[in-house]
Amino acid sequence: MALKLAVEGVDNLASSEIVELSLLICDDNYIQSLNKEWRGKNSPTDVLSFPQEQAPGVASLWLLGDVIISLDTAKRQAQERGHDLLDEVRILLVHGLLHVLGYDHEEGPEAAVEMEKEEIRILQGLGWNSNGLISASLSESCEDTHLPSASDSSKESVLKGTWKRSPFFKVVLCDMDGTLLNSKSRITEKTAAALKEAIARGVKIFIATGKTRPAVITACQSAGLVGELGLISETSPGVFVQGLLVYGRHGKVVHNQLLSEDVCIKAFQYSLEEKRPLLGFSGDRIVTLFDHPLVENLHTFYMEPKAEVAPSVEYIIKNFQIQKLLFADTAEEVSKVIRPYWSKKLGDAARVVQAQDDMLEIIPVGSSKGKGVQILLDDLGVDPDEVMAIGDGENDIEMLELVGWGVAMGNAVSPTLAVANAKVASNNEDGVVEALERFVLT
Repeated sequence: MALKLAVEGVDNLASSEIVELSLLICDDNYIQSLNKEWRGKNSPTDVLSFPQEQAPGVASLWLLGDVIISLDTAKRQAQERGHDLLDEVRILLVHGLLHVLGYDHEEGPEAAVEMEKEEIRILQGLGWNSNGLISASLSESCEDTHLPSASDSSKESVLKGTWKRSPFFKVVLCDMDGTLLNSKSRITEKTAAALKEAIARGVKIFIATGKTRPAVITACQSAGLVGELGLISETSPGVFVQGLLVYGRHGKVVHNQLLSEDVCIKAFQYSLEEKRPLLGFSGDRIVTLFDHPLVENLHTFYMEPKAEVAPSVEYIIKNFQIQKLLFADTAEEVSKVIRPYWSKKLGDAARVVQAQDDMLEIIPVGSSKGKGVQILLDDLGVDPDEVMAIGDGENDIEMLELVGWGVAMGNAVSPTLAVANAKVASNNEDGVVEALERFVLT
């Protein structure tokens, strides 16, 4: 009956007189051997599924494939979930059956939602007391149980990594400029409301940005998102200054990486000689060598701390520990003059990165926002696969690649769009709201 309900509406099975599924009940030792052979993981799991390719010219008989259930693991999970063994086996059977029919929660949250609905439909249609394997484990994580077609002997075709039973993410990393902030450098009321709702539901949202923490606090203040129960506070974890300054549990500094003095000296000397505005980021402070409208704009528009004007390069080196440098100019000057010059000049001493078209940042070699995110997640004990990240810039690429679900804003640069799992509306169209509604709040 479960098979009949599952294949209803499947077009390519409509003409088949017989639809057959092979079911094997085994112990942990046997399923562990299969897990090791096919997935390179020497441990038992609850259910494995092997889809079977249909032989050509045999329309009357359709062999779906194999579903293998470990009775040992099923017993343990039944006890943990407070129902009997029969209910657990039914849940695993339906889950494995849907995999051989082509459903796959690993393709992302939307695919997981679709599969979850089918699990519930079948189980309830049979009068079985369960909401399915995905729904039953919203706060758990487990290994993927979907294996390649039984006719495919290539181990490379096995889906890699772990999968999240929950289709929705409970930990979110969010960029600021171009993502959370619109083109006016503000958080809209709609975005603020969505963030507050997610936080109220227990979702952990952390900032990962090139900005300083004071700038983030200022930006969030008018939206009512500052405080212990808000998005940001003086003691909340987060990734700042392009991953060079990371605050972990209770706001403790867990990473603080500095730029070499030699790079700083050369850059500030160039700033003086070429009269190009340059800012040095040092924790919650910013320093420059001369006033300029673009330097002031970083404070008035981007809400960074007001830059301190130093009397000399030597004074800066003696009194500031510089984490990153930022050149501010027109987008054309940055792309045609400043970036080519410093990309060549730095060599292996440092690297350049851009979050905005009209700014070029110089950061230490081996550093990135993605590295900062990894340090934060390690400190919090969070698996990156359980995290969704939202960003738009070149500096967000590694972060989006690291986590389980990377979301690019509609205004994102092409390389960032290329690595994302999903695309949402732009920062001027409340794209963060769309991301939260589709992958967190649904």
